[in-house]
Amino acid sequence: MFASERQQAILDRARAEGRVDVMSLATQFEVAQETIRRDLTALERRRLLRRTHGGAVPVERLDFEPRVAEREALFVAEKERIARAAVAEVPEEGSVLIDAGTTTGALARMLPAGRELTVVTNGVPVAVHLADRPELTVHVLGGRLRGRTLATVDRWAEQALAEIFVDVAFVGANGVSVERGLTTPDVTEAAVKRAMIASARRTVVLADHTKFQADTFACFGHLTDIDVVISDSDLDPGLAAEVEAAGPRVVRA
Repeated sequence: MFASERQQAILDRARAEGRVDVMSLATQFEVAQETIRRDLTALERRRLLRRTHGGAVPVERLDFEPRVAEREALFVAEKERIARAAVAEVPEEGSVLIDAGTTTGALARMLPAGRELTVVTNGVPVAVHLADRPELTVHVLGGRLRGRTLATVDRWAEQALAEIFVDVAFVGANGVSVERGLTTPDVTEAAVKRAMIASARRTVVLADHTKFQADTFACFGHLTDIDVVISDSDLDPGLAAEVEAAGPRVVRA
């Protein structure tokens, strides 16, 4: 079987079953797991599948939202490069918002030492990681905790955001596109992200290359609402130019 034929069969199975895993595909096609991983990467680059920990899902599943543990294992190097580039947007002093998420979480781990910052977050892992930094004042937004993303959402979080104003908000997104703007699968998280943008003087979106042209269910903003988009170097330069033409400065880290 040619690689193109195998990849089409993988795509057909993913669409029929909702997801595929590397081990079962390797058994089915009698090839090495590394071969299957290359197939999944090729399909992802064609924006037909979205890689997950140990497998993939079809992009048509707009409601799909992997758990934190799954997302932490994806594109680790890319997220670290994005986070390092985002450090340049962190003020020497003042206040920042850090959204829940694995890419924003990488930024939290890289916050420079010695800066006296007020940090507001709806991400429990972010708050836990920063809790022992004496130079930081950390505020955790209240609300219902979503087990899938470990983010606080709903009225308490939105109300708290309405009462503050920060220098920079660092926000994650599941989808970024010129046509649909900024999207995420869950409407309650979309509402909190929307409130974060409204509560900030400047907004920086952190999103790896797979999030572009991958619109999900709930829109929380338009490209004109944000100042900077930071992605990784695998983001297509032409697509980056289209996004930048729509408003925000684009950084490919």
